[in-house]
Amino acid sequence: MNPLAAQKQMADWPVAILAGGMATRLRPITEKIPKALVAVAGEPFLAHQLRLLSGAGLRHVVVCAGHLGEMIEAEFGDGATFEMRIDYSFDGPLLLGTGGALRRALPLLGEKFFVLYGDSYLPIDYREAGRAFLASEKPALMTVFKNDGRWDTSNVWFDGKQILRYDKREPGPEMRYIDYGLGVLSADVLNQWPDNEAFDLADVYRRLAAKKELAGYEVTQRFYEIGSPEGLVELDALLRQQTTFCTP
Repeated sequence: MNPLAAQKQMADWPVAILAGGMATRLRPITEKIPKALVAVAGEPFLAHQLRLLSGAGLRHVVVCAGHLGEMIEAEFGDGATFEMRIDYSFDGPLLLGTGGALRRALPLLGEKFFVLYGDSYLPIDYREAGRAFLASEKPALMTVFKNDGRWDTSNVWFDGKQILRYDKREPGPEMRYIDYGLGVLSADVLNQWPDNEAFDLADVYRRLAAKKELAGYEVTQRFYEIGSPEGLVELDALLRQQTTFCTP
């Protein structure tokens, strides 16, 4: 398929939302509910993510669920409320990690798809990231933000086009960027990994970067997250402020 035809089909690319973690940093809030259902500005966090994706013209979401994932399906169903289609892929008795969950969900995801961390709120142009992925002609793309250690530890060495090195465990001084929370992947990069085994998406990215197969796309809008209590408080305040501002 030529790039122009692929761009026309981008609205049909699924968005995998990685929502299977235990969310231990948010306890006791997450002792009885999954992180996707944590209240932010009066709504479950996933509702805010879905609204962003719908606004970007993306219509198909695959929730990769693990811990208490059945509660997410009970709350959001098939996605009709958001004028979207939502499918669910469940880890099963063994939590598969972010990479293993994606590997398990491949039958629902197709050949190309976006992947979004389940605790990330990213108010950006998602389709622009998809266009950058197509233009790169690489099997995967990571969005990055020039963090310089401000909001978390920088973990990406980025040269303006591709990721030269990515490592969450051993960051180096050349790393001024951070994984923004959105990626675009070809299914082939996950088909090379074992099925029904736990592994981290970060390991997939690290291996791709080492082989010079990971494109980068720089985002200038800062990210927000609810992975930490501080991040949750900050985003809640931001979204409440926006709601107040928009209310007539």
